[in-house]
Amino acid sequence: MSILAIDTSTQVSSVAVMNEKRLQAEITMQARLTHSETLMPHIEAALRMAAVKKTELEGIAVSIGPGSFTGLRIGLAAAKAMAYALSLPIVGISTLAALAVHFPAPGARILSLIDAQKGNAYAQAFHMENGQPVPLGRVEVLAIEEVLARASRAGEPVILTGDVVPKKIVGKLVVPEHVILPPPQMQMPRAANVGLLGLQRLARGASDNPMALEPVYIRRSEAEVLWERRHPDAPKGEEPETKTIVMRKSS
Repeated sequence: MSILAIDTSTQVSSVAVMNEKRLQAEITMQARLTHSETLMPHIEAALRMAAVKKTELEGIAVSIGPGSFTGLRIGLAAAKAMAYALSLPIVGISTLAALAVHFPAPGARILSLIDAQKGNAYAQAFHMENGQPVPLGRVEVLAIEEVLARASRAGEPVILTGDVVPKKIVGKLVVPEHVILPPPQMQMPRAANVGLLGLQRLARGASDNPMALEPVYIRRSEAEVLWERRHPDAPKGEEPETKTIVMRKSS
């Protein structure tokens, strides 16, 4: 079963073609170009390098967040369009769970972090059990200092991964002794990780409704917040289920 995997949750653009036995092709890069410029050419190039035709794909796995609002929309739109056009099953994969897959060995707490702007991070902790990322709690939005404070109180080694690590932590904040900062290539979202979790779901016969699959934003975009401030009498949407805590106030 060859599938296409996509991760556009951050500034990193990553596309992979893989099956249960091997990673057939992967393109992962971080450049100044936008996902709207790079995603479709990367998909075409990855399929070509893997010698897999679109019609030979048996599924699509896509990272659904949390992460960049624009990036998630672009990746999910492409994945849903291909799934619809090719009549393929599609599975949405947590960006934070896919980051944890970088570290399959047990015995450590993996704290996946994605930049939530204004000194905050989308954060979720995992243990790896039998190659599976098992969440230790819900996704939260935390100030970076609170992330490190929690890590310092953990009674086990803590691995920090995600785009927040190079952007907001390395060389900027004091890191507790038992907290591990992996090398840069282990901090980047990768489509191969998304594909691995996607293959596992598809093998179990699971899939998502392409018409109903949506990004996991956790919080509202700045555009929505500004619109509500300018239109205080307009009906407001429902609050997300996930509780947002310890956030910095907007300056």
